[in-house]
Amino acid sequence: MELRVLEYFLAVAREQNITAAAQSLHLSQPTLSRQLKDMEEGFGKQLFLRGNRKIILTEEGMILRKRAEEILSLVKKTEAEVTASNTSISGDIYIGTGESEGVRLLIQAGMELQQVYPDIHIHTISGDSLDLMDNLDKGLFDFTVLWDPIDLSNYESIQLPHRDRISVLMPANCDLAQKEHVSMEDLVEFPIIASRQHLKTAAIDSFLRQQGEKLNIVATYNLIYNASLMVQEGMGYAIGFDQIIDTSTNRNLICKPLYPVTELSMNLVWKKYQIFTKAAQLFLQKVTEIIQEKTL
Repeated sequence: MELRVLEYFLAVAREQNITAAAQSLHLSQPTLSRQLKDMEEGFGKQLFLRGNRKIILTEEGMILRKRAEEILSLVKKTEAEVTASNTSISGDIYIGTGESEGVRLLIQAGMELQQVYPDIHIHTISGDSLDLMDNLDKGLFDFTVLWDPIDLSNYESIQLPHRDRISVLMPANCDLAQKEHVSMEDLVEFPIIASRQHLKTAAIDSFLRQQGEKLNIVATYNLIYNASLMVQEGMGYAIGFDQIIDTSTNRNLICKPLYPVTELSMNLVWKKYQIFTKAAQLFLQKVTEIIQEKTL
């Protein structure tokens, strides 16, 4: 399948209208319709449901849209890397990460690099561990940040000096807010908002197995800001990393550490045998330098 056909498909998925998509692509409507028909015949699947005013994707069409976006994104990234000038270092560095104060070190590395090479651009994309690993494996990220415990036997990695402590975000006027710290047993009687990623950590997973159905998980999240809104609205108590939501400027919220103390190490991870662009290689060197400075 030609890349241009994938671009045609994505235009129709975006516009939800053949005429509008054809105009955006500078094609005639019959030409675009024929391309879509040939695509469906080639797959042997219906990709669109055609209505009088609107075209929507079938389940197979939604799968193809996701893959087409990934393919075209990877092609664009590859073209930029191959055509990069040999005389000046430039390019894009893609880093997948969760929300953590420890990301500050990577930002510092990126800023120091840009002072010397202003045409290097840093892109951070937030997500949970499953999404991050998937995009790293597909080559859409140069690096990703993952937290222990995780099997890194098939990857290269360096451990970052920051450790994230798991805490509980709660209303400032609740009974638990008076405690110095909160145990998992304290949370059994309250509605819990849990991170999809943290549910897979050894400490919390072990607790869940022990408590069984006693822990009332009413919602999950992958970005802590959304969890903070849930807490403010009274949906429940959010388990997550501390130092992310600034409770000093929000008197309605307070963060209490989980006890026993649960801290997770951060790792900067990349694929084994990864062939880095010049920009990505320099970024990794800069991160390593900053880590060495901090540990002296």
